[in-house]
Amino acid sequence: MSEEKKLPLVIILGPTAVGKTSVSITLAKRLDGEIVSADSRLLYRGMDIGTAKPTLAEMQDIPHHLVDVADPVEVWSLAIFQREAYRAIDGIHAKGRLPFLVGGTGQYIRSIVEGWHIPPQEPDLALRDAITTWAEEIGAEGLHKRLERLDPPAASKIDYRNLRRTVRALEVIFKTGERFSDLRQKRSCRYNPLILGIDRPRDVLYERIDRRVEQMLDQGLVAEVQGLFDAGYAPDLPTFSAIGYAEIIRYLQGEISLEEAVALIKRNTRIFVRRQANWFKSDDERITWFTASPHLEAEMESFIRKNLDGI
Repeated sequence: MSEEKKLPLVIILGPTAVGKTSVSITLAKRLDGEIVSADSRLLYRGMDIGTAKPTLAEMQDIPHHLVDVADPVEVWSLAIFQREAYRAIDGIHAKGRLPFLVGGTGQYIRSIVEGWHIPPQEPDLALRDAITTWAEEIGAEGLHKRLERLDPPAASKIDYRNLRRTVRALEVIFKTGERFSDLRQKRSCRYNPLILGIDRPRDVLYERIDRRVEQMLDQGLVAEVQGLFDAGYAPDLPTFSAIGYAEIIRYLQGEISLEEAVALIKRNTRIFVRRQANWFKSDDERITWFTASPHLEAEMESFIRKNLDGI
């Protein structure tokens, strides 16, 4: 398919708490669009406050896809996300509307933009259990250092606290004999992507993160996590390793105080923002960056209309 015949895909990316949700909803309303989430945390039902999930009121006028599509006990692989994102985007195009891929999970976005071919790799549960046992002996950071020796590019994209992803990368390496990072073959994007990034000065972003965390507590984050336990979900589910949930779980289990949990959420979110920068680089020529301002939506709308014919 030639570039001229490819259908458009608007991508809005940026770090956590930068303001992607409100901007994308506004633009989707103005440009007859629908939103496909590219945030790994928004997939899960019942995990609303800790993920800063858009509210029902926010989503009522704009269809959102890949939000609340799985229970916490389910784990979505990158391959599943890519398949379902393609399905959602193609469905939006079939209705003659404009798809917006919005989120902060760089791996998800890059898999679409770069057309990653993700080879099927059935899980080897015995090998996975062995690696997990190894992690219990040497710690999550120790396991991550082993991955760094074997596959530095993969390790640079995985937070050492995300044990599930570290284990998965090592599982693939040991199973195939190839680097995890090399198995993701790139193809051309199936769409005509227009990539817009939103940024704020780092100190301003950190202040927004702190306020967001405080708001989460006020909105009932602790009760939300307790409610998930009461619903029968085990605290050691991989899904609950997400920032905000992992720290509150430690509080509920009596390991740390609530004040310590809140401080850790703020600290770990700041670290996560710095890691997101590895995926969304300021010098990436594919991304047009916009600094948040009172005129942000108007500027981004004008840019989209100018660069996508027929919009």
